[in-house]
Amino acid sequence: MASEDTKDQRLTRIASAIRVIPNFPKPGIIFQDITTLLLDPEAFKDTIDLFVERYRGKDISVVAGEVISEEYSLEYGTDKMEMHVGAVQAGERALVIDDLIATGGTLCAAIRLLERVGVELVECACVIELPELKGRDRLGDKPLFVLVKAD
Repeated sequence: MASEDTKDQRLTRIASAIRVIPNFPKPGIIFQDITTLLLDPEAFKDTIDLFVERYRGKDISVVAGEVISEEYSLEYGTDKMEMHVGAVQAGERALVIDDLIATGGTLCAAIRLLERVGVELVECACVIELPELKGRDRLGDKPLFVLVKAD
């Protein structure tokens, strides 16, 4: 991995590229929008590079971003995650990537979907964590890697 100075610069660039939208999608929610990160070529490259550096050599056979479905709760409602039957095979090693962990509902649903078909979870990785919502706690012993913790 890169030196601490380089790593810190990349994490700072990533954090500063994330747009914060108060009271969206409803009052009281502070939405962390990664659209601006995706539109910033340098910050987006930094994000990808950090994930590649972390998972290179980990024998990951599938990266799950997203037909089996699993309903889950969000901090502002409920949603459903779906995965194509046959998209992954029993025994594969999966990395689950999401833009953000808040309450942990999305990651828990993804993990349950993968485990239902016999996939081994290597780790969950997120760009942003909202620590005050304690999603990490909801994951139990499932490993989680986060680039930026939101204030």
